[in-house]
Amino acid sequence: MPAQAYAGKECVCQLRKGICDQSCVAGLLETPLYIACLRLSGRSCLVVGGGEVGLEKVEGLLACDGQVTLVAPDAVPPLRAYAEEGSIRWERREFRDSDLDGRFLAIAATSQTDVNIAVYDGAERRAMLVNVVDVPPLCNFILPAIVRTGPLAIAISTAGASPALAKRMKREIAESFGEPYARLAVILNDHRGWAKGTLPTYPDRKEFFEGIVNGDPDPIELVKAGREDEVQRLIEAAKERFASALGASA
Repeated sequence: MPAQAYAGKECVCQLRKGICDQSCVAGLLETPLYIACLRLSGRSCLVVGGGEVGLEKVEGLLACDGQVTLVAPDAVPPLRAYAEEGSIRWERREFRDSDLDGRFLAIAATSQTDVNIAVYDGAERRAMLVNVVDVPPLCNFILPAIVRTGPLAIAISTAGASPALAKRMKREIAESFGEPYARLAVILNDHRGWAKGTLPTYPDRKEFFEGIVNGDPDPIELVKAGREDEVQRLIEAAKERFASALGASA
């Protein structure tokens, strides 16, 4: 149930106002969000709800190597397939509060308001990360739209104000920042070891990499043109300049 549908009913969000006055939604756009990227490899993640929305959340967690448990009496065919192949664990029943024990995060993606509230309340008691789909006041983290290309990930968030706008921005960003940017990220990563081992301070390393990324010729244009060898020469030239500068100051 969307947050706006709670108006005049019993308050269930963090504010516990007694009767919902929509103050949590009114202040949503003014709430600063701490943006972070989570490492989910090997971490236990819970998804409650076996519909299409649950499928979307499960696939997002699997893409980040999370260990996913699905709790739902029934599930759409793709989720059944994931369970059958062993990619996820499926508890074919209703949600229980104990399902939250030992989890890193939980996502509630059901059409049952009472279940969604129970997931949120249980997770909050355990100081867990929890997201109730389409109800920002029942979330302590939200899921932005993500553009992924290789190691490159770009997150787009409207703080829950307009998922439709976030999807449009995702499409446009994907068209503007695609494979060449991901490829340059890989190339630069290959030289991080040299930079950390040679350049003694963070400002030195920052100057080194920013000089390459923002230099002339533009490395992105070189990658687009299939001239990666020239990008490598730019990097090697930058290494020589910085190494010489360090030697001169020693």
